[in-house]
This record gives sequence, C-alpha cells and structure tokens, in this order.
Amino acid sequence: MQHIESQIQVQICKLLQLHKIYFHSCPNELAGGGKSAKIRMGQFVSLGLRKGVADLVVWWPSGIGYVEVKTPTGRQSDNQKRFESRCKEYGVPYDLVRSVEDVQQLIAIHR
Repeated sequence: MQHIESQIQVQICKLLQLHKIYFHSCPNELAGGGKSAKIRMGQFVSLGLRKGVADLVVWWPSGIGYVEVKTPTGRQSDNQKRFESRCKEYGVPYDLVRSVEDVQQLIAIHR
C-alpha cells in the first residue's frame, strides 16, 4: 500500500473507532522482499490469503461489508475489480473510498 493510502486508512480507522463501529483489516501485502518474504507469502496464501480482497472488513450496523481505500487518484488492480464484482454478485456491500469524508457518508448510509 502506498504511504498516502496508509495515512488515509489510519484516519478512517480512527473515525470508525470514534463511532464505535467494529472493523478489521485484510493485509494482502507483505513488506520487504527476498526469499523469506516469498516463503511467508506462500504460507499466507495456503492459509487463505486472496489477492484483491478489500483493505477493511467493516461491521456496519446494517451488516458486514468491505471497504477498499485508495488515494484520490488511485486505481483498483484487476484483482480488486474482480473482488468487487464477486461482492456485488453475492450482494455483499463493497465501497471504494478515497477520504475520511467518504467514510462519513457511509456511516450515515449504513446506520
């Protein structure tokens, strides 16, 4: 995740905590490189890690949904687009957000 995306996600997490909305992250990235990182990533995949899964699982008062965090100019990867399509196919809420204000709107919608 880009540094700016990380900053946005941190602020979103603080906002969700402030509103007492339960959430957890889905870290799909492994920092660093090299052989040990590749081995560890292989272990994560065998434990259920999936490419493209959204950054956060949010337990909205209206039900559980996924939130993907991007910068104002960030673009979804093909894997992220496929995950979004799968969510929509199964009727699972999926939201792409680019700011804390976007999440404030979601809080109002999902209450």
